[in-house]
Amino acid sequence: MKLFALLCLAVFASTPATAQPAAAPAVPGRAAPALPPKSLYHLDSTWTDDTGQTRQLLSLLGDPVVVAMIFTNCEYACPIMVTDLLRIRAALPAAERARTKFLLVSFDDVRDTPPVLRAYRAKMNLEAPAWQLFHGAAPDIQELALLFGVKVKRDARGQFSHSNLITVLNPTGEIAYQREGLRGDTDEVVRAVTATLK
Repeated sequence: MKLFALLCLAVFASTPATAQPAAAPAVPGRAAPALPPKSLYHLDSTWTDDTGQTRQLLSLLGDPVVVAMIFTNCEYACPIMVTDLLRIRAALPAAERARTKFLLVSFDDVRDTPPVLRAYRAKMNLEAPAWQLFHGAAPDIQELALLFGVKVKRDARGQFSHSNLITVLNPTGEIAYQREGLRGDTDEVVRAVTATLK
């Protein structure tokens, strides 16, 4: 599956135009959209959220998702990036805000256990169910970082140097927009989220 993900999601061009996308599970109250070839929801990686529940990315199907990869011991960039995400959420019109999920995926497979992520949720005032916090195994983290184009390197202290990238996924899990950097303008991200709902 790892090789499939890299070929299907990073290369894309190898997918014939006539290929039929896989069917996705139904979302309560809505018709189940088919998964397009570029959807990240084809990945079979398993994650654990901050409540201890086992999750797959496919569980996010049906709504736009704004994603950032962080770690809770980050000394500078990650708190700023989460603050950026809070600003983006606040800037969304009410109807779009109600439909949009925000996902934080930790780089730190050792320290960012579900209880640590739960404490981070409380510290940063990340209200459920709009905010999802995922912990995963190192290979799955590396795979997702690669597919997002996030560069990450662990140093001798267990800290990470990494790209500061915010990604918008459309309701079927395709990358619709990415913004790199900290303290950027929220308007483009808000427009990108809104466009996925049209």
